Amino acid sequence: MYNSKRSNVSPHTDHRLLDFEDLTPMYRHYINIKEEYISSLLLYRVGDFFECFFQDAVTVSKEVGTFLTSKEAGKKIGRIALTGFPHHSLDRYAKLLIDRGYSIAICDQVEDSLEALSQGRMVERRVTKLLTPGTLMDDELLVPENSNFLVALTIRDNLWGLAYADISTGEFCTTQGVDLSNLKSELLRLQPAEVIIPANDIDSGRMIRPGEESSLLIDAFPDCFCYSLRTKTTFDLNTAREKLLNAFKVSSLEGMGCHDLPLAISAAGGLLKYIEDTQIDQQLTLQLPKNYNLNDFLIIDYQTRRNLEITKTIKNSIFKGSLLSTIQKPKTSMGARDLQRWLIEPLLSIERITERQDTVEELVEDITLRHDLKKLLASIHDLERISTKVTSETANARHLSCLANSLLKLKDLSKLAHRGKSFYFKALQNTPKELEKLGIYIRSHLIESLPVKLKEGGIIKDGVNAELDNMRSQIEDDREWLSNLEATERQKTGIASLKVSYSKSFGFYISLPRSKASQAPAYFIRRQTLTNEERFITPELKEREVRILNAQKNLKKLEYKVFTELRSKVAKKGYAVYQIAKSIAAIDILLSFAITAVEKNYCRPQILEDQLLKINNGRHPVVEELLPPGSFVPNSVSLKSSSKVLEEPNLIILTGPNSSGKSCYLRQIGVIQLLAQAGSFVPATSAQIGIADRIFTRVGAVDDLATGQSTFMVEMNETANILNHATEKSLILLDEVGRGTSTFDGLSIAWAIAEYLSEEIGGKTIFATHYHELNELASKVSRVANFQTIVEEKPDSLIFLHQIRPGGAKKSYGIEVAKLAGLPSSVTTRAKKIMEKVSQSSRIILKLNELEDN
Repeated sequence: MYNSKRSNVSPHTDHRLLDFEDLTPMYRHYINIKEEYISSLLLYRVGDFFECFFQDAVTVSKEVGTFLTSKEAGKKIGRIALTGFPHHSLDRYAKLLIDRGYSIAICDQVEDSLEALSQGRMVERRVTKLLTPGTLMDDELLVPENSNFLVALTIRDNLWGLAYADISTGEFCTTQGVDLSNLKSELLRLQPAEVIIPANDIDSGRMIRPGEESSLLIDAFPDCFCYSLRTKTTFDLNTAREKLLNAFKVSSLEGMGCHDLPLAISAAGGLLKYIEDTQIDQQLTLQLPKNYNLNDFLIIDYQTRRNLEITKTIKNSIFKGSLLSTIQKPKTSMGARDLQRWLIEPLLSIERITERQDTVEELVEDITLRHDLKKLLASIHDLERISTKVTSETANARHLSCLANSLLKLKDLSKLAHRGKSFYFKALQNTPKELEKLGIYIRSHLIESLPVKLKEGGIIKDGVNAELDNMRSQIEDDREWLSNLEATERQKTGIASLKVSYSKSFGFYISLPRSKASQAPAYFIRRQTLTNEERFITPELKEREVRILNAQKNLKKLEYKVFTELRSKVAKKGYAVYQIAKSIAAIDILLSFAITAVEKNYCRPQILEDQLLKINNGRHPVVEELLPPGSFVPNSVSLKSSSKVLEEPNLIILTGPNSSGKSCYLRQIGVIQLLAQAGSFVPATSAQIGIADRIFTRVGAVDDLATGQSTFMVEMNETANILNHATEKSLILLDEVGRGTSTFDGLSIAWAIAEYLSEEIGGKTIFATHYHELNELASKVSRVANFQTIVEEKPDSLIFLHQIRPGGAKKSYGIEVAKLAGLPSSVTTRAKKIMEKVSQSSRIILKLNELEDN
């Protein structure tokens, strides 16, 4: 890409070590801008390339693989580090850098370089765009199916305030909570692209990238996110309150629900200030902030979301194989984004769940409605993000065209909605007439085939603006004169090879072959001599050229003005577009639920006030999809919180060997509970499901080397979190608690935990274990029942039937599983003999029987 001179001296990578006055004017300008955007990588436009110098060049080259070279920066300076890429590749390289947690300042040329050079001065450049991971608006930098959250935090002792926004959709929310562990859980739930936190003035402006160690971060901040440090004054309460009032033109914060939450207000104000600082020359457009409470929906902590593989798999952190991947993909990007939210924010209200179920049921029963709705939704664009672009004045003509096409579909959508009776259909039955008129209005202004760039013309239809039409008519007359000029001059001169042409650098000219140049008439003025031709102009041609070029320039300016006026009118309907977008997203999700239910034979669960969990022939939706059709073995469960009836226990002790289906059974119950409260049908023949306030899982554990915690300590930490936060309404799924220590210690801990869960907490619990000795607990605690995975034992093998049945396993089959794994036969034979001796001398069962009933 770049040529560099060989030198034994390494190029300079730190501008602070150089004498500023010894640098060339361009590099002095570069450094001045870099100092202003010190925490960002500066991409500096030079001709057809974006270039980076000094340390930024080293960083960019390392991160995205561009060639690192050097460039002369002045006689006294020598060479400096340089890398770069073509300007048309900006989106590609910007995305790579942002995905790695960097912010980018784009310093572009804001005038014609030829005009500046002709006047003997440096091309004017300035930062036109500041890109940070949490403040992206460009389509090329965003994933259509994912939200892009920017989070701001304030912390005081054990209290915290949080505000988050997705500036690409306008969503804006606030909350305030207690306990930093809850803050950590909320950050992991939101998965923000960037987090803003207060810092001392000396640290303000710094960005801490994912995985980077920093003493500035507290334990509540997961190191997997990008953190931007801002001065503490940014989060001043009084300033924040005024900023919110002014930004949304209201006299009180009561309508936002955060008026009595000072930390939430401070976070929201800090977030607004950051957006203002990063959105250069762009209007701030967010929806009125909504306050939420962590207890507004079913709480699924990070560990549970990971164990249930809701949005990505545990093993490879990929989409395929997740719960989300098994649900029919919504047809719109806004539906796809909200579907993820529905799955990590299941509802607590039976009424709202039922409203969703009613719509799903109508769609399940009406195949024609499903088909028609699916086809129509596929033609609707991302109204959420487009409306935000319009109101922020960043939408181009193609965005407006997509908006118009989508709005013109609302009439048909309304007709389809009238075929349904449920709540979500009613929300679409009377789509605003003003939006349909808006679509017609936009369409009446824009031509069919639209360019990407706004200022190049070719956007507005004829008949929209009289002045525009007159300009076009004048230009067309001049072009017709030019097209006739060639024929006229050929006739006058008798030179058949004469041509009238145009070049960007030379303008309009008359071209003659060198052999015919001597025949040029006297009114031809020679302008340029080339190898094979001579170029001429005439006074009349020059006059026409000036008129045409000026007219084209003025035409483009007027077209742009007409377009911006159109965009401003459309922006006034931005909130109405946003509202209809949310309604369309909801129906899109429910259609996805319905298609999934039909294709995979899901049932409508009965949602109960009572704390019952009764699932007949439940299936794990992901595992079922991975297996050949009909080969998955379904299983049932029946649990009831604090039930005193033995037939409806609140805790099941599930025993059986590895690979027999215990973990799959646990996860499928958690997934079914989640799907039911999200409003979906579930993979079962029938289900009665009470509302859970939380789902807890503890499945597997590994050493946490970063904090020096052993497998057992990690396991105990997770279990302690469950015991300290679970309630009678919780669903608790435990797998192999107590395995990280000695047999007696582990069994004792497992026994005590199971007792506590059943008798003290009373939530619905399944406790999978290899400790078949825990089956004795059922004889001492009335609300505990024993279940086992059925195994068919052959002389030389085990057959896992993957069936869950009442009763406790008599042994763990560990040696048999080890044999299946390939351990040498001498080892497994010896293990059997040892086990026989150990079991004969063990008094563990006798000791368990001696436990007092209390």
